[in-house]
Amino acid sequence: MFVYEAPEEILRQPEIVARFYTEGLFPMADKDGAIRWYEPVERTVIFPRNYNFPRSLRSFMRKADFEYRYDFNTLKVVHECANRKETWISRKLIEAYEKLHEAGYLHSVEVYRAGELVGGLYGIAVGGAFFGESMFSRVSQASKSALIKLLERLNERGFEILDVQLYTEHLAMFGTVSLPLHEFKRITKAAAELNVKF
Repeated sequence: MFVYEAPEEILRQPEIVARFYTEGLFPMADKDGAIRWYEPVERTVIFPRNYNFPRSLRSFMRKADFEYRYDFNTLKVVHECANRKETWISRKLIEAYEKLHEAGYLHSVEVYRAGELVGGLYGIAVGGAFFGESMFSRVSQASKSALIKLLERLNERGFEILDVQLYTEHLAMFGTVSLPLHEFKRITKAAAELNVKF
Protein backbone atom coordinates (compact mmCIF):
# COMPACT_ATOMS: atom_id res chain seq x y z
CA MET A 1 0.00 0.00 0.00
CA PHE A 2 1.36 3.38 -1.03
CA VAL A 3 0.31 6.40 1.01
CA TYR A 4 0.61 9.99 -0.18
CA GLU A 5 -0.05 13.41 1.24
CA ALA A 6 -1.39 16.25 -0.88
CA PRO A 7 -2.37 19.86 -0.16
CA GLU A 8 -5.85 20.07 1.33
CA GLU A 9 -6.92 22.65 -1.25
CA ILE A 10 -6.97 19.81 -3.80
CA LEU A 11 -10.10 18.53 -2.07
CA ARG A 12 -11.84 21.74 -3.09
CA GLN A 13 -11.14 21.03 -6.79
CA PRO A 14 -13.47 18.22 -7.90
CA GLU A 15 -11.90 17.78 -11.34
CA ILE A 16 -8.50 17.07 -9.76
CA VAL A 17 -10.06 14.74 -7.18
CA ALA A 18 -11.84 12.83 -9.95
CA ARG A 19 -8.56 12.53 -11.87
CA PHE A 20 -6.82 11.16 -8.77
CA TYR A 21 -9.42 8.40 -8.61
CA THR A 22 -8.73 7.40 -12.20
CA GLU A 23 -5.03 7.27 -11.36
CA GLY A 24 -5.61 4.68 -8.64
CA LEU A 25 -5.82 6.90 -5.54
CA PHE A 26 -8.57 7.37 -2.97
CA PRO A 27 -8.68 9.61 0.13
CA MET A 28 -9.30 8.68 3.75
CA ALA A 29 -9.09 10.69 6.94
CA ASP A 30 -6.81 9.23 9.61
CA LYS A 31 -7.54 9.36 13.32
CA ASP A 32 -5.46 12.52 13.59
CA GLY A 33 -7.77 14.20 11.07
CA ALA A 34 -5.18 14.31 8.30
CA ILE A 35 -6.45 13.26 4.88
CA ARG A 36 -4.12 10.95 3.01
CA TRP A 37 -4.36 9.36 -0.40
CA TYR A 38 -4.06 5.58 -0.60
CA GLU A 39 -2.95 3.40 -3.49
CA PRO A 40 -3.11 -0.37 -2.84
CA VAL A 41 -0.66 -2.44 -4.87
CA GLU A 42 -3.56 -4.80 -5.63
CA ARG A 43 -7.04 -3.49 -6.33
CA THR A 44 -10.37 -5.26 -5.84
CA VAL A 45 -12.96 -4.62 -8.53
CA ILE A 46 -16.21 -5.98 -9.91
CA PHE A 47 -16.88 -5.99 -13.63
CA PRO A 48 -20.54 -4.97 -14.11
CA ARG A 49 -20.95 -7.28 -17.09
CA ASN A 50 -19.85 -10.27 -15.03
CA TYR A 51 -21.01 -9.86 -11.44
CA ASN A 52 -22.50 -12.55 -9.21
CA PHE A 53 -26.03 -12.21 -7.82
CA PRO A 54 -26.20 -14.54 -4.78
CA ARG A 55 -29.25 -16.78 -4.95
CA SER A 56 -30.32 -16.09 -1.36
CA LEU A 57 -30.12 -12.33 -1.92
CA ARG A 58 -32.08 -12.64 -5.16
CA SER A 59 -34.85 -14.46 -3.27
CA PHE A 60 -34.77 -11.86 -0.48
CA MET A 61 -35.01 -8.91 -2.86
CA ARG A 62 -38.01 -10.41 -4.67
CA LYS A 63 -39.93 -10.44 -1.37
CA ALA A 64 -38.50 -7.33 0.31
CA ASP A 65 -40.65 -4.21 0.60
CA PHE A 66 -37.76 -1.99 -0.49
CA GLU A 67 -37.98 0.98 -2.81
CA TYR A 68 -34.82 1.97 -4.68
CA ARG A 69 -33.85 5.45 -5.82
CA TYR A 70 -30.82 6.89 -7.55
CA ASP A 71 -29.30 10.28 -6.73
CA PHE A 72 -32.42 11.30 -4.82
CA ASN A 73 -30.67 12.30 -1.58
CA THR A 74 -26.99 11.59 -2.19
CA LEU A 75 -25.53 13.81 0.52
CA LYS A 76 -27.85 12.22 3.09
CA VAL A 77 -26.30 8.87 2.16
CA VAL A 78 -22.82 10.31 2.71
CA HIS A 79 -23.81 11.57 6.16
CA GLU A 80 -25.39 8.22 7.06
CA CYS A 81 -22.19 6.42 6.03
CA ALA A 82 -20.18 8.82 8.22
CA ASN A 83 -22.51 8.39 11.20
CA ARG A 84 -20.47 5.73 13.00
CA LYS A 85 -18.44 5.62 16.17
CA GLU A 86 -15.27 5.31 14.11
CA THR A 87 -15.19 6.67 10.57
CA TRP A 88 -12.68 7.75 7.94
CA ILE A 89 -15.26 10.16 6.49
CA SER A 90 -14.28 13.45 8.12
CA ARG A 91 -15.97 16.84 7.82
CA LYS A 92 -13.35 17.91 5.27
CA LEU A 93 -14.04 14.84 3.17
CA ILE A 94 -17.77 15.50 3.33
CA GLU A 95 -17.08 19.00 2.02
CA ALA A 96 -15.07 17.45 -0.81
CA TYR A 97 -17.97 15.11 -1.62
CA GLU A 98 -20.33 18.11 -1.66
CA LYS A 99 -18.17 19.72 -4.34
CA LEU A 100 -17.99 16.45 -6.28
CA HIS A 101 -21.77 16.31 -6.07
CA GLU A 102 -22.11 19.86 -7.40
CA ALA A 103 -19.78 18.98 -10.27
CA GLY A 104 -21.82 15.89 -11.18
CA TYR A 105 -19.32 13.21 -10.13
CA LEU A 106 -20.95 11.93 -6.92
CA HIS A 107 -23.82 9.43 -7.16
CA SER A 108 -25.86 7.25 -4.84
CA VAL A 109 -28.13 4.24 -4.68
CA GLU A 110 -30.69 4.56 -1.91
CA VAL A 111 -32.91 1.97 -0.23
CA TYR A 112 -36.20 3.05 1.35
CA ARG A 113 -38.75 1.21 3.43
CA ALA A 114 -42.07 2.92 4.11
CA GLY A 115 -40.53 6.17 2.94
CA GLU A 116 -37.57 5.96 5.31
CA LEU A 117 -33.96 5.77 4.11
CA VAL A 118 -32.70 2.45 5.50
CA GLY A 119 -29.60 1.79 3.42
CA GLY A 120 -27.52 2.88 0.51
CA LEU A 121 -24.14 3.57 -0.99
CA TYR A 122 -22.30 6.32 -2.81
CA GLY A 123 -19.33 6.70 -5.11
CA ILE A 124 -17.69 8.72 -7.84
CA ALA A 125 -18.38 8.19 -11.54
CA VAL A 126 -15.84 9.25 -14.15
CA GLY A 127 -16.85 8.19 -17.64
CA GLY A 128 -17.46 4.44 -17.51
CA ALA A 129 -15.58 3.90 -14.24
CA PHE A 130 -17.38 3.93 -10.90
CA PHE A 131 -15.38 4.25 -7.69
CA GLY A 132 -17.38 2.91 -4.75
CA GLU A 133 -16.70 4.69 -1.49
CA SER A 134 -18.99 3.60 1.33
CA MET A 135 -22.29 1.96 2.16
CA PHE A 136 -24.58 1.75 5.17
CA SER A 137 -27.48 -0.37 6.32
CA ARG A 138 -30.10 0.26 8.99
CA VAL A 139 -31.98 -2.97 8.27
CA SER A 140 -30.82 -6.41 7.21
CA GLN A 141 -29.64 -6.79 3.60
CA ALA A 142 -30.21 -3.14 2.66
CA SER A 143 -26.61 -2.39 1.68
CA LYS A 144 -26.28 -5.65 -0.27
CA SER A 145 -29.48 -4.85 -2.12
CA ALA A 146 -28.13 -1.39 -2.92
CA LEU A 147 -24.97 -2.94 -4.36
CA ILE A 148 -26.98 -5.21 -6.66
CA LYS A 149 -29.00 -2.21 -7.84
CA LEU A 150 -25.75 -0.35 -8.47
CA LEU A 151 -24.32 -3.23 -10.51
CA GLU A 152 -27.53 -3.53 -12.53
CA ARG A 153 -27.46 0.17 -13.33
CA LEU A 154 -23.76 0.21 -14.22
CA ASN A 155 -24.28 -2.73 -16.55
CA GLU A 156 -27.32 -1.12 -18.18
CA ARG A 157 -25.50 2.19 -18.67
CA GLY A 158 -22.34 0.68 -20.16
CA PHE A 159 -19.88 1.11 -17.30
CA GLU A 160 -16.75 -1.01 -17.57
CA ILE A 161 -15.59 -1.29 -13.97
CA LEU A 162 -16.66 -0.87 -10.35
CA ASP A 163 -13.76 -0.19 -8.00
CA VAL A 164 -14.44 -1.52 -4.48
CA GLN A 165 -10.87 -0.76 -3.37
CA LEU A 166 -10.06 -3.56 -0.94
CA TYR A 167 -11.09 -7.20 -0.59
CA THR A 168 -13.71 -8.15 1.99
CA GLU A 169 -15.74 -11.34 2.35
CA HIS A 170 -18.86 -9.17 2.25
CA LEU A 171 -17.97 -8.04 -1.28
CA ALA A 172 -16.42 -11.28 -2.53
CA MET A 173 -19.85 -12.92 -2.90
CA PHE A 174 -20.62 -10.44 -5.71
CA GLY A 175 -17.78 -11.66 -7.90
CA THR A 176 -14.80 -9.51 -7.01
CA VAL A 177 -11.56 -9.75 -8.98
CA SER A 178 -8.12 -8.71 -7.75
CA LEU A 179 -6.02 -6.71 -10.20
CA PRO A 180 -2.39 -5.59 -9.98
CA LEU A 181 -2.19 -1.83 -9.77
CA HIS A 182 -0.85 -1.31 -13.30
CA GLU A 183 -3.71 -3.34 -14.80
CA PHE A 184 -6.28 -1.50 -12.69
CA LYS A 185 -4.94 1.85 -13.92
CA ARG A 186 -4.96 0.72 -17.54
CA ILE A 187 -8.60 -0.41 -17.41
CA THR A 188 -9.77 2.53 -15.35
CA LYS A 189 -8.17 5.21 -17.49
CA ALA A 190 -9.66 3.68 -20.63
CA ALA A 191 -13.07 3.38 -18.98
CA ALA A 192 -12.93 7.01 -17.82
CA GLU A 193 -12.84 8.11 -21.47
CA LEU A 194 -16.18 6.48 -22.28
CA ASN A 195 -19.15 8.75 -22.92
CA VAL A 196 -21.61 7.15 -20.50
CA LYS A 197 -23.75 8.64 -17.75
CA PHE A 198 -24.83 7.25 -14.41
